[in-house]
Amino acid sequence: MQPSPEPRPPSSLADVPATLLGLVSHYSPSGQEAAAVRWLVQHMQRLGFTQAFCDQAGNAVGVMGNGTQTIVLLGHIDTVQGEIPLRLEGDCFYGRGTVDAKGPLAAFVDAAAAVGEVPGWQIVVIGAVGEEADSDGARYVVDQYQPTYAIIGEPSQWSRVTLGYKGTAWFEATFRAPSSHTASNRPSVCEAAFFFWDSLLKWTQAYNRQKERQFDQITPRLRAFSSAEDGFSETATLRVGVRLPCEVSPQDWYQQVQSLFQCLEGVDCALQPIGYPIPAYRADKNTPLVRAFLQGIRAVAAAEGETLAPSFALKTGTADLNIVAPVWNCPALAYGPGDSNLDHTPEEHLSLSEYQRAVKVLERVLRGVTG
Repeated sequence: MQPSPEPRPPSSLADVPATLLGLVSHYSPSGQEAAAVRWLVQHMQRLGFTQAFCDQAGNAVGVMGNGTQTIVLLGHIDTVQGEIPLRLEGDCFYGRGTVDAKGPLAAFVDAAAAVGEVPGWQIVVIGAVGEEADSDGARYVVDQYQPTYAIIGEPSQWSRVTLGYKGTAWFEATFRAPSSHTASNRPSVCEAAFFFWDSLLKWTQAYNRQKERQFDQITPRLRAFSSAEDGFSETATLRVGVRLPCEVSPQDWYQQVQSLFQCLEGVDCALQPIGYPIPAYRADKNTPLVRAFLQGIRAVAAAEGETLAPSFALKTGTADLNIVAPVWNCPALAYGPGDSNLDHTPEEHLSLSEYQRAVKVLERVLRGVTG
C-alpha cells in the first residue's frame, strides 16, 4: 500500500476558508463596516442560517435555530486603520483583521453553520461594529438578548480561553492660574501639571508594588499635553488613559485622581472624564461553558495525536466582554484563533491550521452546551 501523501500546503488565496477570506477581503476600519456587514449577512444566508440580517446598530446578525434558549457568539467586524495586502505564505494568511478579530468571527460563523439547528436553542452570531472605537455595536446588543451562554470573539490562540480583561478610563485634567512673570518664584501651570503627573505615577507605583501580575496593576499612560496663555491666565491640559484591575472601578480611579489636585496650591484644577469608562471583568472558571471549552480543546488535540493541556489567559486590554458579560450575567468568556501580539500590527496574520482547529473546538462546544 502506498503511504498517504503529506497534506498539500496552501498555495493561493483560494485555499483560505471562504468565510475568513470574504471577511478579511472587505476592509472595514471602525465607521466603515457597511460593505463587510452586507457581505457577511448574505454569506450567512447562503450558509443556511435561519435568519441573517443587519440590525439597527449596523451589526451583522445570523441566527441558527428558533429555540427559547440562546447562546450568543459576539465578534466584531471592524478593524483598526491600515490596510494590509492579502497574501498567503505557507500556512499563514496575512491581512488586516485576520487576528483582531475577523478570524474569531469567521470561526464563529463556520462553527455555527456546521452545527446547524439545535432543538430548543438559538445560536446567534453577531459581527459587531465599532469595537475599536466606542463599542456601539456591543452597547446596542447588550439590551437585545438574555443569553444562557456568551462567547466573545477575540484572539486567544486555539488552545487557550480568555477569562478576563482589564478596565479602562480616560480623562483630561486642566490646570489654570493667573499669568505671572517668568522671574516669579511661583511654579507655572505647566510645572503644576507635571507635578500632578509625577504624583499620580508615584501613587500608582505604590499601589502596584505588591501586585506581581500586570492584570492586577493600574497602568496609566500620558497620551497628550497642551498649554496656552492669553496674557491674563495660563492653562495646561493633560490627557490620560489608564488600564484598571478588577479591584479599582473607574469611579474609584477618578476620585483618587481628584484627591491629588489638593497638592496644587493656587491652581484651579478640573477633571473631565472622556468617553465611556469600562470596569474590568473576570469570568468564573467553574462553569459549564469553560468546561466545554477545556474538553473541546483536549479532544481536538487528541484527534490529531497530541496531548495538550488547555490554558487560561487574562488580558491587559479591554474587550466587548467587559460590556456585555456584567449585564447578561451568564457564563461568558472570550475565545478565538490568533496571536494577540499581532493585533494592530503591519504583520497581522493567522495560521490556517490554527483557524481550522478553533472551528472544530467551537463545534464541540456548541454541541456540548446545547446537547
